Amino acid sequence: MTPQTVQAQRFREFRMPDVGEGLTEAEILKWYVAVGDTVTDGQVICEVETAKAAVELPIPYDGVVSEIRFDEGTTVDVGTAIIVVDAGAGTREDDVPPPAAQPVAPAEPAPAAAPAKREAVLVGYGVAPSSTTRRARKQPAGPAAVNGTAAPAAPAPPSDAAATTGTRAAERPLAKPPVRKLAKDLGIDLATVVPTGPNGVVTRDDIRAAAAPPAALPPAAAQGAPAFAAGERETRTPIKGVRKATAQAMVASAFTAPHVTEFVTFDITRTMKLVQELKEDRAFTGLKVGPLLLVAKALLIAIRRNPQVNSAWDEAAQEIVHKSYVNLGIAAATPRGLIVPNIKDAQDKTLPELASALGDLVATAREGKTSPADMQAGTVTITNVGVFGVDTGTPILNPGESAILAFGAVKLQPWVHKGKVKPRHVTTLALSFDHRLVDGELGSKVLADVAAVLEEPKRLITWA
Repeated sequence: MTPQTVQAQRFREFRMPDVGEGLTEAEILKWYVAVGDTVTDGQVICEVETAKAAVELPIPYDGVVSEIRFDEGTTVDVGTAIIVVDAGAGTREDDVPPPAAQPVAPAEPAPAAAPAKREAVLVGYGVAPSSTTRRARKQPAGPAAVNGTAAPAAPAPPSDAAATTGTRAAERPLAKPPVRKLAKDLGIDLATVVPTGPNGVVTRDDIRAAAAPPAALPPAAAQGAPAFAAGERETRTPIKGVRKATAQAMVASAFTAPHVTEFVTFDITRTMKLVQELKEDRAFTGLKVGPLLLVAKALLIAIRRNPQVNSAWDEAAQEIVHKSYVNLGIAAATPRGLIVPNIKDAQDKTLPELASALGDLVATAREGKTSPADMQAGTVTITNVGVFGVDTGTPILNPGESAILAFGAVKLQPWVHKGKVKPRHVTTLALSFDHRLVDGELGSKVLADVAAVLEEPKRLITWA
């Protein structure tokens, strides 16, 4: 067997995959392994961010990490080898060097032998069954190679590597990647958290319990505000990832679809009372109930009464696409920028089911784990600007959608009720719509219907 053949069989390159939608590049956010660590088939080795979302990459073979070719924060083209794994560590050919970094060629990567029990998975949507014990990270001897220059290969692990591995693994707190991400966002050191999960696993509730006000990030840092050095007057942040994709989409939407925005201000007191009653209803035990839930339901009822609004404009075919389903988007502000995941087939969900889906959507978005599929095929969107104390706005359409509803702040104001001026809860809704699809009459009917349901929530039953 030639050295080249041994080299090809032993050292396996893992290339940056296309995680969906034909994307051409991704930024490496975080490495979960270091040179010298043992990895197993299906283990998550890093987190990357594309123009769609942040996803975790599992590696498809076993071995020891011999080379990490790019640092965290580096944007890498799809198809570029990002890590090299020594799949034959401990064999007799210990003198075979790892492969040098080569320019990306349109050749397929070498096939890897997969265990019979491994199931094919899509990156970012979970991993195949494997051992849940992960090798602890260790600091590499030097920075990872960048721009195709390979870092020195790590020496072969010592004979007592198994004992070392056990020690290092014991030192690293056990937690799933989403929990680690939550801890990172809140500035919590996992080593200081008391685990309450099975087998000493740290849970989301453990992180939240540890996030007391003194330990939480300051507001400016939590919002991604720039940090200025002493005497510095300006700083620059590269536009990439989700923020870059959002900017491009909003510009395209604003200059493609003719926007029209209408407003309505009304008394939402009865809906606010209903929210309090639903919170005490056993059907909503464990679910988060708020005004946004009923706004979403009111919009779904308005769409049922005015189905023409649930359409899309096909420029290439010069056709209007009418849709019998509603994939309800909820605009969410995240540390990585604005994203709009949507609830699939929202029109078929009961109120408790809608509450559950809404809660899951928001929690996933805040943790930065929204998948690309969750942000595709939306039909209409709600943006809740009221949570920031804003009365209303003129929202820009999510590309490919026909309308977007802005829900403003609910405030106690003087209002004429039954012929007398009384303090009532008042809010303002704003509906932006594509005037190619929705004329003024149709847009006005949809907005008026949403307000009517929220003003008299019994219409949730009579109009449903």
